[in-house]
Amino acid sequence: MEPPSRLKAEAIRDEKVKVLRSIRRFESAEEIHQNIVRGQYNSGEIQGQSVSGYREEENVSPKSNTETFVAAKIMIDNFRWSGVPFYIRTGKRLPQKATEIIVEFKNLPNLYFNKQKTLEPNLLVIRIHPEEGIHLKLNAKNPGTDGTILPISMDFCHKNTVEGRTPEAYERLIKDALEGDSTFFTRWDEVSIAWKVVDPIIKEWSNSDFALHHYRAGEWGPLEAKQLLERDGFKWWPVYGEDPNRRKKECSL
Repeated sequence: MEPPSRLKAEAIRDEKVKVLRSIRRFESAEEIHQNIVRGQYNSGEIQGQSVSGYREEENVSPKSNTETFVAAKIMIDNFRWSGVPFYIRTGKRLPQKATEIIVEFKNLPNLYFNKQKTLEPNLLVIRIHPEEGIHLKLNAKNPGTDGTILPISMDFCHKNTVEGRTPEAYERLIKDALEGDSTFFTRWDEVSIAWKVVDPIIKEWSNSDFALHHYRAGEWGPLEAKQLLERDGFKWWPVYGEDPNRRKKECSL
């Protein structure tokens, strides 16, 4: 969202609505099939423990087509984000529970320091849950005269910098409700516009021809979710806790 005209609830919510209005709508079933992947988990293993598949869960039909995973490519048609793809994924029975925003910067051209095409792009990782913080990965010149480039990392861990306990999300909302602050509550027009984006997708999902891809519990979704990014030359980056090279001692639980 763009900066609000003032730090007041209505001004902030106005900007949120503007972003939702700018999301490109899917105008055909073909576009939905190309840009949305839905999945359902089968039996598998998470942290060394065997878990049942969704259709084996209590009170779930063995023929259920309810999705437990969604990956999508979203475009926002405004001046700031025109041409920038947003890839989102969420699901159940994944290897770990984490909420992150990863900003991938444009990669270097295959010239000068990247003639071998081995350098990965710079990344900005905003960690929201369970470990709040920021991780910045940059390509930097190795000290010396050989001209090689090495990845370096910088981390900020909220819990080791800010004293005291950070309020949980619902604690903050309850406090805001008691004080009459509606900033972080959804306004009616925001709900309405969000459903206008989602409704065509749900309608198409009700069509029996829309594929429901399966994945093992403990994996990051079905193969088709990986292919969704590979078509554009991208990939899903590991979440912070999954990659030991990005996890620092001072940030560990």
